[in-house]
Amino acid sequence: MANAKELRKQIGSIKNTQKITSAMEMVAASKMRKAQDRMSKGRPYSDQIRAVIGHVANANPEYRHPFMLERDVKRVGYIVVTTDKGLCGGLNVNLLKAVVNDIRQKVEAGIEYDLCLIGNKGAQFFRSYGGNVVAANSHVSETPVMTDLIGSIKVILDSFDEGHVDKIYLANNVFVNTMTQTPTIRQLVPLDGSETEEQKHPWDYIYEPEARDLIEGLLTRYIESQVYQAVVENVACEQAAKMIAMKNATENAGDLIDELELVMNNARQAAITQELSEIVGGAAAV
Repeated sequence: MANAKELRKQIGSIKNTQKITSAMEMVAASKMRKAQDRMSKGRPYSDQIRAVIGHVANANPEYRHPFMLERDVKRVGYIVVTTDKGLCGGLNVNLLKAVVNDIRQKVEAGIEYDLCLIGNKGAQFFRSYGGNVVAANSHVSETPVMTDLIGSIKVILDSFDEGHVDKIYLANNVFVNTMTQTPTIRQLVPLDGSETEEQKHPWDYIYEPEARDLIEGLLTRYIESQVYQAVVENVACEQAAKMIAMKNATENAGDLIDELELVMNNARQAAITQELSEIVGGAAAV
C-alpha cells in the first residue's frame, strides 16, 4: 500500500487536472453557444437552397449542368470534415469509421476513391490509413470563412468536371443536440434527384436571363453553402463533444480523488494503529 505522502501528492496532481478540465468545460460551453448561433443562422439558407436544387434536379430545365448528369461510377470523391484538435470524445472516430465503412463497400464493388480532407484529424488518420488525398485543408478556425475552403473543394470539383470522379460525397457530423452528434455521408454531386414529400409534384421554371447562367450560379452557391454549413455544424459538434468530454473528465477526477482519499485515510489509520500497538507492546514489556 502506498504511504500517505505519496497518496497526498497524487491527490494534489489530480485536483490540478480537475481544475483544468473544469475550466476547459466552461470554455467549450461558451464557444458552443456561439457556434450554435452561427449554425442556426446558416441552416435555413442551406436547407432552402437544397430544396430548390432538388426541384431543379427533378424538373426539365433548358440546360443541364454536368452536376445534374448521372454517369457510370468508376471513381468517387469524398469531402471529409473533421476537427483540427482532439479532446472531443469519439466525434472524429465515429465519423471516420463511417467513412471507412463506406469506402470499403465502394472498393469491394471495384470503385476507386479520392479524398478531400478538411480538418487536421482527418489528415492524420488517412496519412496512416492510406488513400489518394487530392486536397487537404487544416487549421480551419472556429469562425470558418468560405474563401479559406474554396481552394481544396475546387480541386475535387474540377476532377468531377474533367471526368476523373463520377460522384462526390460530403461527410460530416450533424448537430442534433448537445448530447447527440450524428456522422452523416450524403451525395453532393450529381444532384440527388430522389423525391421528398415536398417534391412529389415537381416544379418547372421559366429562366430569365439564360438558363445556363442561372443554373451555374445556383449550383455554385449550392456547393458552397453545403460545404460551409457542414464545417459550421462540425465546429458546433466539436464544442459540444468537448464540453461533454471535459465534464466527464471532471466528474471522473472527483470520483478518483474520493477513492484515493479513502485509501489515504485507511493507510493513515493503519499507521496510527501500528504505532499504538508498538507503544502498548513496549509498555507491557517494561
